[in-house]
Amino acid sequence: MLLGFKHTLLFTCFLSISLSFHASANFKTLTNFGDNPGELNVSYFQPKSETSAIVVLLHGCVQNAEALAKNSGFLALAQQSNFTLLLPQQKASNNVKSCFNWFSDLDSSKDRGEMLSIKNMILSLKSKVKAQQVYIAGLSAGGAMATAMLANYPSLFTSGAIIAGLPYPCANDLIKAISCMRAGPSQTIDELVQKARSINKKTQHWPKLLVITGTEDKVVNPKNSKDLALQWANLSTAKAESVKDLAVDHQIKSWLNSNNELQVQLIEINDIGHGMSVNPLIKHGGVEGDFLLKSSISSAISVVDFWGL
Repeated sequence: MLLGFKHTLLFTCFLSISLSFHASANFKTLTNFGDNPGELNVSYFQPKSETSAIVVLLHGCVQNAEALAKNSGFLALAQQSNFTLLLPQQKASNNVKSCFNWFSDLDSSKDRGEMLSIKNMILSLKSKVKAQQVYIAGLSAGGAMATAMLANYPSLFTSGAIIAGLPYPCANDLIKAISCMRAGPSQTIDELVQKARSINKKTQHWPKLLVITGTEDKVVNPKNSKDLALQWANLSTAKAESVKDLAVDHQIKSWLNSNNELQVQLIEINDIGHGMSVNPLIKHGGVEGDFLLKSSISSAISVVDFWGL
């Protein structure tokens, strides 16, 4: 599935979220989950007690999914809030930097490649643990793939969260991917909305969505996050009048649905670049590291709070 990567500085930076942690013995391998055309690996963590929710976490490039779960704070939050973590893992044999192939039609189209593999993992684990709700979050390349999952299978998910990611469809080849990362989508908001609707012509339910970006992200232009939030607000017919919350180091913009409930939220964190924000000073706030960026905001806690888990 390799697409002939060119080692440009920008794309290499995007791909270089580093692997520096060890897997936890608490994770189990998910086997016999059906067709796996994307040839992905997968593990999961289940608290001792029964859970009603699954959280799918899609890692960034050159990352280990279990390590990201542990160091971002998601693992501790799963233990505290009693939800199951599903952790698809890309292989270097599929992509030289172990990125999910979010920019390839072979892997990011409905019921094909990696997307079908992830869907089958979710359905298998949902049956196994008797979960009623499914949530999905992704970082960087994993964020782009999580957006693709939400756009192609909206009825499968209760809510989603995209961190330093991109809207769908942003690109269908490597050249377009680099362009989108640098400058934002070439499509207008209306075109992004119509594409998602054309895939799901009968869909009435669009999951709630949280989008998080650093204002100084030089790898994935923050315009991608802004356009994604607008795309999703329009898809779910959330109120055009946004609710703004300004803080010293971040801004929050929210869109409400017809019931005046929070539907879409965009968090822009000042003075951080490409990665997931963590706050080591608070419980379960994550630990600082490569592409785990110290901030007053823990992305993992913000996501779980937004979802109401």
